[in-house]
Amino acid sequence: MLIDSFEVEVFTPPCEPGAERFAARAHLVADISEVLPLLNATLKGAVYLPQANALTWKKGGHNVAFHVFDIATSNAADRGEAERELRSLVDLVNLTWERRAEIEPDYQTRQRPAAIALFRLLPQTNCKQCGQPTCFTFAMQLAASQANLEACPVIFDEGRESSLAGLRLLLIDAPRL
Repeated sequence: MLIDSFEVEVFTPPCEPGAERFAARAHLVADISEVLPLLNATLKGAVYLPQANALTWKKGGHNVAFHVFDIATSNAADRGEAERELRSLVDLVNLTWERRAEIEPDYQTRQRPAAIALFRLLPQTNCKQCGQPTCFTFAMQLAASQANLEACPVIFDEGRESSLAGLRLLLIDAPRL
């Protein structure tokens, strides 16, 4: 186990005094820098910054940041949710560390594709077949690696081959699971 103890700090973000949402930070005793390339290899949508020794990720509406001696999460509905989210992130780090022999570390930094660039290549029919209310909403989910291109059946229609190729090209360098 890499992290066996940590101190939890739950707070309202300083930029939003009186906010109804909470952020939380786990202050660690253990240095987790060696697990960051492993998380980068396994977390869909993660952005690893080796020069800053940090990794950011979006998980279920929460912004998550892993640093050498802390893990932070935001956008929790209450203190209890913030603490539960932190504990699940600590468990994720520990599980990833336990599986380190099975995971090829990834030291690359990838940028998420811009949602507007993806949107321009989507059919823009707002047909909702992907489960989203608009093609732009779907593009934002694609950019954040929270949706798969296969969810849009219209992009696979005949005559859309160049758009599909462009989308695949933009998404190929996106973080993956």
